[in-house]
Amino acid sequence: MIKNKKVNYRQTVLGLGLMSMMWMAHADVLVILPETGPLARASSSIKLGISTAYQAMGAKTVLKFVNSDQKSMSAVLKQQVDQHTQMIIGPLARHDVEEIVKLAPKVPVLALNEVTIKHPNVMQFSLSKKEDAAALMRTMQADQINKLYILQQPETIEENKAFLNAVSQQFQGQIEILNNIPTKMVKSEGLLLLGNYAWIRQLKKLPVRNLYMQALAVEDSQPLPKGIKFCDVPSLYLPDWKDVLTAYQQNPTPMPYQRLYAFGGDAWQIAQIYLAQSKQSTIDFHGRTGEIHVEHQQIKRRPMCFISTGTSLAVA
Repeated sequence: MIKNKKVNYRQTVLGLGLMSMMWMAHADVLVILPETGPLARASSSIKLGISTAYQAMGAKTVLKFVNSDQKSMSAVLKQQVDQHTQMIIGPLARHDVEEIVKLAPKVPVLALNEVTIKHPNVMQFSLSKKEDAAALMRTMQADQINKLYILQQPETIEENKAFLNAVSQQFQGQIEILNNIPTKMVKSEGLLLLGNYAWIRQLKKLPVRNLYMQALAVEDSQPLPKGIKFCDVPSLYLPDWKDVLTAYQQNPTPMPYQRLYAFGGDAWQIAQIYLAQSKQSTIDFHGRTGEIHVEHQQIKRRPMCFISTGTSLAVA
């Protein structure tokens, strides 16, 4: 977690009573995640995020976690869904989300990824690059940027491709890809850096205004160039969500997996509100991953943007 966060929370540990409750045979909420395979580490972080949010919110709903690796969704639903199942959280893999959409489940589903096909009973939630880019575009619009220079680290071009595509689709002005830092920029021009932390830190003579980057370049408690702006899940920088800190204290991990603690926590909060207020058509809350808005089974997330002062971070 970012060390300049002013927090003084005590570490809390999930008790045996909670764990036994989550593994009871009849579950009100079924959580479908892979415990093995290539998505196992991400799944473990999401699972811990769900569990700590579940405890922090004092939920009484019973959870049951089911390993989905190398299992078809039709088999999982047939074996695990019964008359006690009120909702399903998951699956995570895109091909599993596609399958569950095609199955047209009668039980409400909160899928933890997004695909192109839809079903009215399947909400789709993810840490989408499009939403990250949209938040940064709003910041650029507020800065009145109409021309955007983009400088890329060669080694991370493929990794940043999805974010760059989202920026290219959403930016309303002119975009120019550069090989070097521009020597001079006017007030209406901005510079977006796409690369990792080490690459950004070695760049010289960066502008101190209208400078932007992708949040994936942030590293734990490391200083950023003064004036640089980025948009990310707020719970990594603000002390408003005790459950995310609890997850980190139980299992310290790099920032990409910390984001999944927040993602799991918001997934659980969406599910809990949905079950408690099923007659309401909209859900809005200040989430761990950003502002969450749910309407007509569609989930929209608005990450929070930050600016570096050179020694700490402030909300942009």
